[in-house]
Amino acid sequence: MKLYTYSNSSAAFRVRIAMNLKGIAPEFAFVSLIKDGGEQHKPEYRAVNPQELVPTLDAGGHLIGQSLAIVEYLDETHPTPPLLPSYPLAKARVRQIAYAIACDMHPINNLSVRQYLKSGMMHSDAEIAEWYEHFIHRGFKPIEALLANSKETGTFCHGNEPTLADICLVPQVYNARRYKISLDAYPTIVRVDATARALPAFANAAPEKQSDAA
Repeated sequence: MKLYTYSNSSAAFRVRIAMNLKGIAPEFAFVSLIKDGGEQHKPEYRAVNPQELVPTLDAGGHLIGQSLAIVEYLDETHPTPPLLPSYPLAKARVRQIAYAIACDMHPINNLSVRQYLKSGMMHSDAEIAEWYEHFIHRGFKPIEALLANSKETGTFCHGNEPTLADICLVPQVYNARRYKISLDAYPTIVRVDATARALPAFANAAPEKQSDAA
């Protein structure tokens, strides 16, 4: 397997966590999202992923984009340890948490949006930081309530083993801290994040641990 990745991409961070949990050691191809205007926009990478996004997984010549699609592919082809519960309602809960982060929070704050706010709409850095913080709180507030008020929350988002939900949560918390956003209002999120980051699979997937880290 080859993984097209970038150290500071939270979507690629998710896939690196999943691969570490599964014991998969891929070949890495580094795609800088900032060098030379973004290597993801170059024709050679566009041929790999027409969306011009990372990550992309090359699984024996079959190219898979979108981090959640990659993680679920890995879970189906390498079922141990499982990243989704087997019981349908539990599986739906894990996906609910994961999708709230990956589909609602992350896209509106990602690099391409921030770049357009700055160069396309002429917003200041302070305004963009305010935008970022607003949507972090808008996303984390209901997730905190969901985790804090459910008996299904354990040491991790669901039970006592890491799942897809934790794989999505940890990179988003990392981003919030990177932008110096207070997480005091989210004690359950902070607790789960700390538990996950204590595992080598999560710690070794962090941006600063990557070969292409700035």
